[in-house]
Amino acid sequence: MTEKEYRNHPAISRSELFKIRESPEKFKYYREHPEEPTPALVLGQLFHAMALTPDTVREQFAVLPNIDRRTKAGKEAFAEFEAQAEGKTIVSVDMVEQASAMCEALNKNEFVKKLLKGEKEKPFFWVDEMTGENCKCRTDALTEIGENLIIVDLKSTDNAETEAFMRSAIKYGYDFQSAYYTEGVKVNTGREPLFVFIAIEKKPPYAINILQADKLLIRRGYDLFREYLGIYHDCKQTDNWYGYLGRYNQINNLALPAYLAKEVE
Repeated sequence: MTEKEYRNHPAISRSELFKIRESPEKFKYYREHPEEPTPALVLGQLFHAMALTPDTVREQFAVLPNIDRRTKAGKEAFAEFEAQAEGKTIVSVDMVEQASAMCEALNKNEFVKKLLKGEKEKPFFWVDEMTGENCKCRTDALTEIGENLIIVDLKSTDNAETEAFMRSAIKYGYDFQSAYYTEGVKVNTGREPLFVFIAIEKKPPYAINILQADKLLIRRGYDLFREYLGIYHDCKQTDNWYGYLGRYNQINNLALPAYLAKEVE
C-alpha cells in the first residue's frame, strides 16, 4: 500500500485523532482543511523515506535546483521543473544533505540497524470493539528479536537526551501513539508487542538515543486513546463538533492558578 493510499483510507489515524484534544471543532476543521506541511515536517518525511524506504524517495520528492528565477531563462527552467515535480514534495539541497547525514549516523549504529531490519511502513487496520470506529496505524518498522515483536518508531528531534525526549513525548503525544500502535498491532497479530523509539537529533553530531516505552507510559497513552476515540465517536453520533464551550455550550470559569490563588486567600 502506498503512502497516498494509506492516507486516503477513511479509518481514523493517530495523528488525526490527536488533534481532537484541542477541541472537536478544531479537529473537524483540520480534517476538512489539511494544513500545508511545515519545513520541519517535510524534513521528517524526507528523513523517514531515506532511512526506511530509500527506493521510494524519487517518487515522493523533487530536489529544487539552483535556478535564478529573476531571469527569463530561469523562470522557464523553474516552470519546467514544477511541471516535472507535480505531485511530489519539493525539498532543498540543504534538506537532502541534512537527511543524508542523519541516515549516515543511523547506519553507524549496529543496534539501530538491527531494530530497523524488520518490515518497513507496515499498515494495520482494525475496528475498535468499544466504539465500532475504524482505526489505522502504520509502523515505521515491525521487527522480531528473539521472542519479542517490536514496534520501532523513528523520531527526529532537537534533543534526544532521555529527560528532554520524555518532555517531547508528553507534548507531542508519543505516549498516546505508543498505545494506539500497540493496540493496532495486538488486534491484528494476537501478540503483545514492545514499543521502541529511535530518537535522532537534527544537528551534528546527530546523536542517537534508543528508548523503550514502559508500561506506565503506554497505560497513560491508552487512557488518552480511549478518551480521544470516545469523544470522536460521540461527536460522530451526535454531529455536535463543539468548541471551547464544551458539549453543552457552557461558559467557562476563569480562575487563578493555584500558586497565585494562595496569595489572594
